[in-house]
Amino acid sequence: MLSFIGTLIVGLVVGLIARAIKPGDDNMGIIMTVVLGIAGSLIAGYVGRAAGWYHPGQGAGWIASVIGAIVLLVIVGLIRKRT
Repeated sequence: MLSFIGTLIVGLVVGLIARAIKPGDDNMGIIMTVVLGIAGSLIAGYVGRAAGWYHPGQGAGWIASVIGAIVLLVIVGLIRKRT
């Protein structure tokens, strides 16, 4: 239970940092910010394992997680502009 709460807190922090770094207006609530942070961390971990930077089962670092979340924000922004 504590690891789940820790994951939510880390996701919130990573999502907030990513939203603060990326310029523009990102209209999303606190829950979507947490989802953004968690998804960014998962993507960074996957890419890191594929590139050989991380071992299986090892999580991504803070900087990689924030970069992953920023990439997600850019992708979501591009998709929203198309629709």
